[in-house]
Amino acid sequence: MEKIGEDRYSLEKRKVQIIAQSYYSRKEVQEAIYNFCKNRETVPRYLEGFGKRPDVLDYPTDILALVKKGATSFHCSEERWYDPLKISTDMTPEQYNEIKSGWDFLIDIDSKYLDYSKIAAGLIIHFLEHHGMKNVGIKFSGSKGFHILVPWEAFPKEINDEKTKNHFPDWPRAIAGYLGESIHDKLTEEILRVSNVKGSIEVVYSPTGEIAMAQKLSHYLCRNCKAQMSSMKAIKKKLRCHLCNYDMDKTKEEIIYVADSNKDNSKKSPRLFTKKLSTRNLIDSVDIILVAPRHLFRAPYSLHEKTALVSTVLTKEELTNFEVQMADPLKIEIRDYKPKVEENEGRELLMQALDWAKKKDKIVKKFEGKSIDLKGLTINDGMFPPVIKKLMDGLKEDGRKRGLSILLSFFSSLELPKEFIEEKVFEWNKKNYKPLRDGYVKSQIDWAIRNK
Repeated sequence: MEKIGEDRYSLEKRKVQIIAQSYYSRKEVQEAIYNFCKNRETVPRYLEGFGKRPDVLDYPTDILALVKKGATSFHCSEERWYDPLKISTDMTPEQYNEIKSGWDFLIDIDSKYLDYSKIAAGLIIHFLEHHGMKNVGIKFSGSKGFHILVPWEAFPKEINDEKTKNHFPDWPRAIAGYLGESIHDKLTEEILRVSNVKGSIEVVYSPTGEIAMAQKLSHYLCRNCKAQMSSMKAIKKKLRCHLCNYDMDKTKEEIIYVADSNKDNSKKSPRLFTKKLSTRNLIDSVDIILVAPRHLFRAPYSLHEKTALVSTVLTKEELTNFEVQMADPLKIEIRDYKPKVEENEGRELLMQALDWAKKKDKIVKKFEGKSIDLKGLTINDGMFPPVIKKLMDGLKEDGRKRGLSILLSFFSSLELPKEFIEEKVFEWNKKNYKPLRDGYVKSQIDWAIRNK
């Protein structure tokens, strides 16, 4: 029985290789992939994994040559490069920017169900059109998702004397965040309408979209001077009035909702919290994958290993009635994935997204004190051990991840506030010869705080 299972699995794996030989031999397929992948890092994928990086396609015929060696699909970068072969993992962000010529904004929609992805794609396209985008690229991923593209040519090359090309991935992430928040409610409504399942009610902190946590808020009254106090902390001992030192009595206890970024102000601003229906608890909800440096996505007209279907380009009208049969390698119609756009067509989209991101940043609480009170002991930077002081100056050579681990072990062992740790660590990371990715640093901070 085990042998039969292995043979069946091997046959499924080889199915796409068998189709690939015939499919990629078509000149129009080679031309479509090659033309889109010009000035992009382009890497072949084999059944056992991706090929070497960086890599490029020099000629359309390179595609068939790689397929004959076992390649089954081709994946390319969102960034555009003057010379992709000069890319190195040892480069600093500034060095990347020197050889980067631009970037496309790509939305990678992923879901367990194709119908959910279609709903999300339709809402995203409507959102982009509402923000002035008349032309966007649409293609099927080859499995259960879609890729929506706004090409580099649509964006202004400078904003406030800042070169747009140098702001990858932070500006595309701003667009993705703005877009995701804007369509969330409608997407939830549409998914619940077609799925006949119930979502969950979440209490959300409106400015940041964080899920708020229920907390007990106790109110106290002084027996003598009638001073009042409120606290979310569990107080077991007799509470003394901070004005006259008399006993205080608990007068009321209520449930409030608190977001991490607003813990100090939550009881003062309950209006900022709203209850909304969410599909976050459903495993089949839609995921909009965030962009990242050197993130590769499936090139248009490339095959998908699991389905042997084509990542085919679609019109907006075809998206509405899309069925997977339309991605059959024998039935596809070749089109240009990169749409022709007008100059600055994406300016409004980018400006609105940057304004949204700026407002979000203002909401994030930062540690503003020069020292902190730790169990009666006031600690400041001058008290740090020499090795920590030296490490905080930044690393001029390798060892960044080990350095991050040391800092997090030190800070978390002192039970320092999360805001303090984040500020210090991100400040340290900027001083390194090559900063670690923000997402990696954030995940390590979260892990260190959870696992002291």
